[in-house]
Amino acid sequence: MIRHVVLFTFVDTVTSAQVDALAAALDSLPGEIPEIVTYRHGRDLGLSETNFEYAVTADFASEEDLAIYRSHPVHLRLIADHIEGNVADRAAVQFPLVD
Repeated sequence: MIRHVVLFTFVDTVTSAQVDALAAALDSLPGEIPEIVTYRHGRDLGLSETNFEYAVTADFASEEDLAIYRSHPVHLRLIADHIEGNVADRAAVQFPLVD
């Protein structure tokens, strides 16, 4: 099992409504991309000024399933519609989940 984690900081002009639209779009991904095993996302609680503003975690059974997700047209459309131009900084990591 592989966990994919992405963190975002938004540009200053992004509105709460735009973040809500991103959240709604992220909510739809598991129903459209069957390779996703689990999917969680949300706004940072604001407990530290140095935190990123939004996090996404997704679990996949294999590296191949993660690759399918990354290049899936629905995922790419979400990036084009909600991420590009709205994100100032992004970080990502993938790591194996061990029982």
